[in-house]
Amino acid sequence: MKNARERMDVLAAYREVGSYRGAAAICGTTHKTVRRIVEAHEANSSGGSRPERMGRGRNYDAVADLVAKRVDGSKGRISAKRLLPAARTAGYAGSARNFRRLVAAQKALWRRGNHRGRRPAVWTPGDTLVIDWGVLEGVHVFCAVLAWSRVRFVRFADNERAGTTLGLLAECFETLGGVPKTVLADRMGCLKAGVVADVVVPTADYVRFATHYGFRPDFCHGNDPESKGIVEHLVGYSKRDLMIPEQPSLADLSAANSTAVAWCEQVNAVTHSEICAVPAARLEQERELLGVLPSLRCEIGPRPISRKVDRLSCVRFGSARYSVPNRLIGTTVLIVVHDGHVQALESFTGEIVADHQLVAPGETSILDEHYGCTRQDKPRRAPRAKTAVEQQFLTLGEAAEQFLVGAAAAGVSKLPTELAQILTLLAAHGQVALIAALERAVQFRRWRADDVRSILAAAGAAPMPRPAGQALVLTLPSVPTRSLNDYAIGTNGAEPS
Repeated sequence: MKNARERMDVLAAYREVGSYRGAAAICGTTHKTVRRIVEAHEANSSGGSRPERMGRGRNYDAVADLVAKRVDGSKGRISAKRLLPAARTAGYAGSARNFRRLVAAQKALWRRGNHRGRRPAVWTPGDTLVIDWGVLEGVHVFCAVLAWSRVRFVRFADNERAGTTLGLLAECFETLGGVPKTVLADRMGCLKAGVVADVVVPTADYVRFATHYGFRPDFCHGNDPESKGIVEHLVGYSKRDLMIPEQPSLADLSAANSTAVAWCEQVNAVTHSEICAVPAARLEQERELLGVLPSLRCEIGPRPISRKVDRLSCVRFGSARYSVPNRLIGTTVLIVVHDGHVQALESFTGEIVADHQLVAPGETSILDEHYGCTRQDKPRRAPRAKTAVEQQFLTLGEAAEQFLVGAAAAGVSKLPTELAQILTLLAAHGQVALIAALERAVQFRRWRADDVRSILAAAGAAPMPRPAGQALVLTLPSVPTRSLNDYAIGTNGAEPS
């Protein structure tokens, strides 16, 4: 109550009815307030003090130590759902909701005393390149970050094998224009030969690759995302900003990697929020501190297959035939398969002399530039004149050539005699009319001299069939015509004569 009068009213009501709830109903308050006023008045009347309130405790106090031990043992990871059966066994009879409050409080208390303090990374120019793999819907993405300049490198692949990883790492060095001192990688199975005392032992191929380029291979500790978080962020960023919008396909990795190159150029030309600088501009400064690239790329993966170039200027691979420049006939070339392409390399210089799409067994891939001229897939067997009649007939042009080939294919007997009879028509009808007659004969497959003679006799009056939908042109005979004035009615009403 707020004042002494109200307290007196409560005391009077209590003396009248003798119960807390009855007095509360009369005064318009709660029975707890009436009890507190009555107890305070009795304590003051007897000269004593108000008794202290006794805490009621909580129903989970008996299992609080058990929860604290389990939370500490699991490093704050255990859930209330897993702890509740053990608490029930220890005598907890309260609700699951109240128990979740206890576990949440114990976890918060544990985190305050066991927080993971860490310091920000301080990178040195030209020192560290961080690499990692990611995958989204079957498409694998290789990501690398040059730590100081924040230059990002992203490429797509269909696997995460050692040959693919080292090949993309070599391409990354070539894009950067140098080699950093250290390459930090996750514990990739393709680069890891074993683990001793939590120290990763790299594979022999990775050691040979690192020796060839002159860098030190380094690996993260297990369950330690702090050491490579810079590239973990890049993997997630490339998935959200590149892979999800573009949806790269394994069927066309060349187009997907072209998109990745354009994306890298775009993000490397924009100011980075962490360093407040353009990564491409910082790379120009950092490139002076990078190691020099070797003159030749390290041979990665299985050795190339050697093949001898045959007399057709081709090599056989996978039961298919691929052409190479004809200057290499009789020599040996190296065959490599990369990204769906079959490449032929000179055995000494390593120069790529032929690049073909991979074809199915039994098929052939031919490039005209390898032969110095354009060559048809099928040979063209044109007629060759041997006699004077044949030579004179073939001088009439393509129509005569088509007539001769068609007549031979139709099995015309005594074809030389037929050709001689056709040539006799040349003097009577002229070359233009004879060529037109030969074209019509070829069109209607008429291979005799009498057929050509009949066509010439028609003098173009024979109809020319046309496909449906085309205009039909006919040669009509000319007839005498009269003027319309001859049909006019005279002004005097007389009829025309």
